[in-house]
Order: sequence, then C-alpha cells, then structure tokens
Amino acid sequence: MKKKYTTFEELDQDIKRAYLRSEIDKEELKLSLNEAKDSLTPGKIATAVLGGVATSAVLIKLLTPLASFAIGRLLQKYKEY
Repeated sequence: MKKKYTTFEELDQDIKRAYLRSEIDKEELKLSLNEAKDSLTPGKIATAVLGGVATSAVLIKLLTPLASFAIGRLLQKYKEY
C-alpha cells in the first residue's frame, strides 16, 4: 500500500531517509569488499589450500579402511550369488 503524503515535509523526510539508507548500504558494501580483499591475501590462500590438503589426507587415511571393508563385503555378497 502506498503512503499518502499530506505535506512536502513528510515527502522530503522519506526521501532523505531513503538516501541515507542507500549511503549506509554503500558503506557496508565497501566494508565487506575490503574484508574480502583482506581475507584473500596470498598467504591466507596458501594456508587454506594447505589446510584443505591436510584435511583431505586425514580423511583419506580415515576412510580408506572403511571403503576397503565395504568393498570386501560387496564382493563377498556377489561371490555368494
């Protein structure tokens, strides 16, 4: 529902509020962009990649016995048929 204005002052206040909200949104966007730039430094990217590789290696070590067991069970079932 559209707001009906009775005076130009009311309209002017809403326009000023909308302008200030847009300025705040722009500043928040700039802040987010700067935070993103700071988090994408080469050192942080390398740390994240190495951390991911290390995590992957740990997961592989943990999941390999489980996968071997599951494959062995499946092969046993197929041999029975």
